Amino acid sequence: MAGLSIWHVLIFAIVVILLFGTSKLKNLGKDVGGAIKDFKKSVKEDETTSTLNEPRTLEHQSTAEVKTSTRS
Repeated sequence: MAGLSIWHVLIFAIVVILLFGTSKLKNLGKDVGGAIKDFKKSVKEDETTSTLNEPRTLEHQSTAEVKTSTRS
């Protein structure tokens, strides 16, 4: 990964934990999880309303052909 080893990731994680603290990271995780849950819920609701609003096809449709004549 372009010179990024496991040690770099661990050091970065330790620095982030020291800067923000575990309680702030825990709250951030809850907020992100809640946002994802709400997003999935709204997508699921949108899918159900879109299936209810689909145009219905009629079994006996008649099509009228329109013929145009050209005069020369």
